[in-house]
Amino acid sequence: MKNKIIIFGILFIFFSFHVYFDNAFAEDPILISISSDLDEIIFDGKWTDSYEWKKSSYNWLKFDDGTEIHLRTAHQENFIYVQINAASDMSINKGSDSAIVCFDTKNDKTSVPQSDDYCFSTTLDGKTPFTYQGNNIPALNGHFTKITNDKNFIAVGSSSDKYDRYNKVPHASYEFKIPLDVLGRSDNYGFYLSVFDADKQIHYSWPYEIKKQSLISITSPSQWGDLVSPDKSIPEFNFSFLLLFIIPILVTFTFLIKSKFAINDFSSL
Repeated sequence: MKNKIIIFGILFIFFSFHVYFDNAFAEDPILISISSDLDEIIFDGKWTDSYEWKKSSYNWLKFDDGTEIHLRTAHQENFIYVQINAASDMSINKGSDSAIVCFDTKNDKTSVPQSDDYCFSTTLDGKTPFTYQGNNIPALNGHFTKITNDKNFIAVGSSSDKYDRYNKVPHASYEFKIPLDVLGRSDNYGFYLSVFDADKQIHYSWPYEIKKQSLISITSPSQWGDLVSPDKSIPEFNFSFLLLFIIPILVTFTFLIKSKFAINDFSSL
């Protein structure tokens, strides 16, 4: 009996330390804000003027070698907007520098990507962005398969320069407009981003602890962080859509009331 108590005590201490260190090293979530004017963004991959991305959430990502990435995120109506500003990457490698953002739409953090996991990528000055969806079929890029882009999806990489808020020397920058018709609405997504600096041949990723093994692999959703809407406004109800139902009901109700009064007036004659 005494031995069982000792073993139980050791297991309890081990489990407590395991939970503590898991929480201690977990990344704080990326907090995404609601915006009102991001539909006016010119998608050219950079700050087109000094106010373009101002009404969005901001995260400063700094890496051990001094590399800095400035992340802007926001959502408006039916889209999530992401700008990844690789301010330190001033060696412009067109067609080689690239960025990818991924969403675990159920945030179930599975070890193998599922159909609810999506990634979106673009290269610097590339002509075509790509959409990937998770599946259970082994693939070179880590169980993700390229699918047809949604017609409203936009991703562009370019050199941000004189209007940039963080570095006016030309450097790599990427802009994404991702339809919620693809992701579905949630106030908590699993989230991952990676920027490839072709000059250094290094991937810079968030969460920081993720180490990408190759150019084409996408890390497991179990390692992704969280993208959170703190005011739970992403599953916002579209009131214009509601009006499509309310107006006909009101018109019908008004017509019935008027008809009833008309019949009563006629019967009183």
